[in-house]
Amino acid sequence: MYKLVALDLDDTLLNEKGEISKENREAIIKAQNLGVKIVLASGRPTGAMMRFIEELELDKNEGYIVSFNGGQIINCKTKEIIFSQALKVTQIYEVYEEAKKLECSIITYDGNNIVSEDDDKYIQVEVELTKMPLEKVESFKQRVNFEGVKCIVLQEPLYLKKVESKMKEKFNDLSISISKPFFLEITAKGIDKGQTLDKLAKQLNIRQEEVIACGNAENDLSMIEYAGLGVWVANTNEELHKLGQDVVSSNENHGVAELIEKYIL
Repeated sequence: MYKLVALDLDDTLLNEKGEISKENREAIIKAQNLGVKIVLASGRPTGAMMRFIEELELDKNEGYIVSFNGGQIINCKTKEIIFSQALKVTQIYEVYEEAKKLECSIITYDGNNIVSEDDDKYIQVEVELTKMPLEKVESFKQRVNFEGVKCIVLQEPLYLKKVESKMKEKFNDLSISISKPFFLEITAKGIDKGQTLDKLAKQLNIRQEEVIACGNAENDLSMIEYAGLGVWVANTNEELHKLGQDVVSSNENHGVAELIEKYIL
């Protein structure tokens, strides 16, 4: 019996309009009525995930949010942060310098604001996804004088794959992964969805083999590999399909509902 289901948001649980389908919502509520813990695990900042708590009744059923690609865990019932690990200011500055050297945009977050010197089409995707305002600043380093849970480096997808390799080679003390093809997510070392999901499962006395994880992108791979059952939605790079145990329908065809019907209900 599976006791915890961890779900990525964008392009997994959410459709192209950024909405949760009726089928997915009903399946999630049915699973919770059976005592299954639902965890939303996303690269999104915490503030951009809170609106899904009531919609999915996570507050009534002691669900959890794993935000910032694993940087924070939030208890949906109490709204308290029960785990958080941030990048040091010096680490953010080093990533900034490398991003600029490689002609990439870079953003981080301060409260409910996205902070950047830049404003391009990729940053606007993040603004639209998160519904958070962009605070465009003259000097990123002067503005960002605080520890941040996550940075995103942004560029055209083919070039960003090369940037990913260079960043990983230079910063072996950070966790680096691609979420959307034009988003390179950077968090503290040891922070990814899989390791943070492991922390949460242990707190809840849930065994690894009792966990299902479902995602669509490279930054979901750590939790797909961690879970007892790792499942991809169909709108995923086929190379990733080989690294999970099952593939369900796409995010547009209620793949999460299919997963829950098949393995929980």
